[in-house]
Amino acid sequence: MTDDPATEPRRPSRGALERRRRVIAAGHTGDEAAARAALDDPDPDVQAAGLGALARCGALGVSQITDALAGGPLAVRRRASDLSRIVRGPGSRSTLVRAMVAALADPDPLVVVHAAWFLGERRARVGVADLTRTALTHDDVRCREAAVAALGAIGDPGGLDAVIGSLDDKPTVRRRATVALAGFTDDRVDEALRRSQTDRDWQVRQAADELLDG
Repeated sequence: MTDDPATEPRRPSRGALERRRRVIAAGHTGDEAAARAALDDPDPDVQAAGLGALARCGALGVSQITDALAGGPLAVRRRASDLSRIVRGPGSRSTLVRAMVAALADPDPLVVVHAAWFLGERRARVGVADLTRTALTHDDVRCREAAVAALGAIGDPGGLDAVIGSLDDKPTVRRRATVALAGFTDDRVDEALRRSQTDRDWQVRQAADELLDG
């Protein structure tokens, strides 16, 4: 876990930098009260550090993630979406999953990538339709790749068409789609893998060969 969210370049004030350092320290010393107070700080980087500090304290819950995703600034949404995977407890199988499905529509690609990985790790079938749309229509290749990987991890039949369709995408997506095919049980999988054996990209061909030999 890192204490720094990836953010757009900006120059924080000296006061914000000092507050952020104190919040990070609070996470390491278990000062949950200071971590929670940071969520109301006017500086987004301090707020993001507050989420990380709560996670270190073992006190990060669903409500902090969903609140951040619903209206937080970029740094906070990125941090929340990244930390979502470690959140357990009440609402983590329902409210949090729905929030991460909604996060697939976030304007920031990194939030979308984090959301897709979350849904894949949780095997969240409720996200298949939105992941399918992301895989086939998102204008950022990283988002399409992450969505394809998530569909493969979930393995729901409703996601197979999108994975097969992604075999016509950029090389990184085609590689991910070829591997994702292993997550499905369908007569079309072997046909798609044989198609990948003739792909222009050697890594796609190699993955298809290994899956068919297996």
